[in-house]
Amino acid sequence: MKVVLIAPAAGSYIWRKKKSAFTLPPMALPLLAAVTPREITVQCLDEAVADVDLNLRADLVGLSVMTANAPRGYALADHFRSRGLPVVMGGIHVSSLPEEALTHCDAVAVGEGEHLWPQVLADASRGRLRPIYKNENGQTWTGFPTPRWEMLAQHKYFIPRTVQVSRGCPVGCSFCSVSSFFGRNFRTKPVEKVLAEVRQVPRKLLVFVDDNLVGNPEYAKELFEALIPFRKKWVAQCSLSVAEDRELLALAARSGCIGMLIGFESLSVAAMARIGKKVNLRQSYDSAIRKIHERGIQIQGSFIFGFDEDRANTVDETLEFVRRNKLSGANYCLLTPFPGTRLFDELEQEGRILSRDWLLYDRNHVVYHPAHFLPEDLRRKTEWAYRQTYNLRSLWNRRPITFQHYSLYLALNFGYWRGVRKGKG
Repeated sequence: MKVVLIAPAAGSYIWRKKKSAFTLPPMALPLLAAVTPREITVQCLDEAVADVDLNLRADLVGLSVMTANAPRGYALADHFRSRGLPVVMGGIHVSSLPEEALTHCDAVAVGEGEHLWPQVLADASRGRLRPIYKNENGQTWTGFPTPRWEMLAQHKYFIPRTVQVSRGCPVGCSFCSVSSFFGRNFRTKPVEKVLAEVRQVPRKLLVFVDDNLVGNPEYAKELFEALIPFRKKWVAQCSLSVAEDRELLALAARSGCIGMLIGFESLSVAAMARIGKKVNLRQSYDSAIRKIHERGIQIQGSFIFGFDEDRANTVDETLEFVRRNKLSGANYCLLTPFPGTRLFDELEQEGRILSRDWLLYDRNHVVYHPAHFLPEDLRRKTEWAYRQTYNLRSLWNRRPITFQHYSLYLALNFGYWRGVRKGKG
């Protein structure tokens, strides 16, 4: 039996077939490969870095789908089914809209796929795929398979492999699909298992792809302590709460942390209260940034424009905040109501959803009626924000105080600068 696993990528994806700081290998494919019995031949294809052979031969095609690449995923599924190949789809988007996905495929895996994959393969081998596979025991994370990164063309990625140590998020922000897919129960791998994966990373830089590496502070402290002897450098997404715990922040720095992606989301207290991200309300943003910078850790700030509390001056105030706090980088996302989120349900009930063209659900298009902007005005203002942040003057003004980890700063900003030139702004 031969299985081909595909991560689709729309032709409009600006990093397609390019080596870039922003192109990370998809973890879903090597994870599924890891739980595939060795007697089954498996092939992994990431369309972001390689073409998909439309004439490929397989006994089963699996597609891992997020919202923005759903149209491309559906097109591939339709094509392979027209050739008589059975197709199964999984991922955040189809888990939220399984009935929609079933119009394009033979089966849908709802939720975390590695639990369901062995049964999917067993049924496929007998020609008896069920329409929907769902973990009836709720969100669990057992077995902790090590992803088979060798199944991907690792040389085509700026970072050839990543590490994940946790799943789930207890915060449950209204705009975020993480808690709807992975649940609000924060689960972690045993530290020994994480260290085994770290040993297999050939490069000095580690990239943790967790939604919040410090979601369990005591676990994070144990992990950071264990990482110290490896003398690695690492970056990760962390919540602002990391600045509240001096011991945690100190251990992060000692263990090699050189950069954090922090979701500030908005400077508006009212917006944070509305979406439910109360962790951002416990301390001053400026004070928290200062504590992190004092440990030699750079910050990439993530901001969202388009909340109902936003006004014409919101973008300008955010740019001033980025400049004043010397953030190493910033990404400005347009508020996007992904299917399966509380935000989508709220806006749909209010009749404010403008489009169900999933290709536009990429955080760079306005797909709903903003409260205080025309949709196109909000998009143009966000594009302007990128141009103001990623130019030579801003690069110089936001430069780190010391030259420690200066290469990370330059790589990050050069990557975004290229993105602006290619269409980000």
